[in-house]
Amino acid sequence: MNSKDILEQRSGLVTLAIVSLIVGAASGLLGTLFRFSLERADELRDVFVTLARSEHAIGLVIVLLAASASTALAAWLVGRFAPEASGSGIPQVEAVLNGDLPPAQLSLIPVKFVGGVLAIGAGLALGREGPTVHMGASIAHVLGKSFRRDSHDCMVLMAAGAGAGLATAFDAPIAGAVFVLEELTRRFETRTAVAALGASASAIAVARLMHGGAAEFQLAVQPFPGFGTLPAHLLLGMVVGLVGTAYCRAILWVLAVSDRLVRWPVQVRAAVVGAAVGMLAWYAPDMVGGGDLITQRALANTGAFSAIALLFLVRFGLGAVSYAAGTPGGLFAPMLVLGAQTGLVFGRICLYWFPSIAAYPSAFAAVAMAAFFTAVVRAPITGIVLVTEMTGSFTLLLPMLAACFTAMIVPIMLGCPPIYDSLARRLPNSGRSTENSRS
Repeated sequence: MNSKDILEQRSGLVTLAIVSLIVGAASGLLGTLFRFSLERADELRDVFVTLARSEHAIGLVIVLLAASASTALAAWLVGRFAPEASGSGIPQVEAVLNGDLPPAQLSLIPVKFVGGVLAIGAGLALGREGPTVHMGASIAHVLGKSFRRDSHDCMVLMAAGAGAGLATAFDAPIAGAVFVLEELTRRFETRTAVAALGASASAIAVARLMHGGAAEFQLAVQPFPGFGTLPAHLLLGMVVGLVGTAYCRAILWVLAVSDRLVRWPVQVRAAVVGAAVGMLAWYAPDMVGGGDLITQRALANTGAFSAIALLFLVRFGLGAVSYAAGTPGGLFAPMLVLGAQTGLVFGRICLYWFPSIAAYPSAFAAVAMAAFFTAVVRAPITGIVLVTEMTGSFTLLLPMLAACFTAMIVPIMLGCPPIYDSLARRLPNSGRSTENSRS
């Protein structure tokens, strides 16, 4: 390579880095506005249910109709204007990056935004990160074209924008950049790394300027665990691996059942799911929605054992059913809920039988969040970094490594593919091969 080519390559890298900062800022702005909208929607849902209870039976009917209509409208928007906006959006982004699908149209952004607010605001157990990742990727592609970057750089910016969306959703900039390299592109490349870091950094700068900066969850300072806790964390990873495998298969099973209901329009199916969520919100409002408050309670080691077990079962089924509604919404936040609850139950059992190695059940809850993410997504580094940034606890890295190690092995041994690989195979017109998929 001659000096002229080297100078052109460096110049192109500098331009890409500058554009990545713009992409990150745009993703951060959009993601933060989406987060504000969801927070207001959650508040309105709680107020609405509280007021409706004063009307007794009539109030119950009103809540069911409102939740049903909101979910059905979200599904209608998706089907009418942007079918690719259904679900998480991460499998769609991966398919575009692999060349199996064309980039989404700009119309995806308002559909993903409004549909996500309607569905998650109605109480579906879905996460905000799926829409922010998908919207971040879409706006990044548009900006890449606007700055006349070539097709390769546009794909790099799309991945970076998706990572910026994840960073914004959970205030986790390093996890956003790692997510690009480990999950979306599954390779380390200099241009991709530069763009991912730049986009995540600028996204978080904008998000913290608008929303403030603090750890997503509050976790008491945990001591460095001793070597004697290693067997317990390895066993925790095995348990979480089994639960994560069951969750993957539950999601795919519910989707398969939904596919067989071809005589029912997607809006009708969504309305039924919305009505069921409305019923749950009437009797147990804390059980619906993304679930951040449930995760926080698990990290605070609060709640009776029986109540935690019941809540886990409800959220396990609600997460799978919510995803099958065909509305925008992600999987990360519901997974973190299930992981935290599994870890808390495990920690309390260990505390009863082996108090010397399980003095802090909340630490097991945090470790299990990373392990559950690993079992389902099969991206252990992203999971560890994400939970570490969200809880602000750096003393649990070794337990997380141990638990994620066994949590990754168990689903592989059981023949359960990563959830996004399985969801990608369901995409229409996707010719994704299994060459880049992980066992």
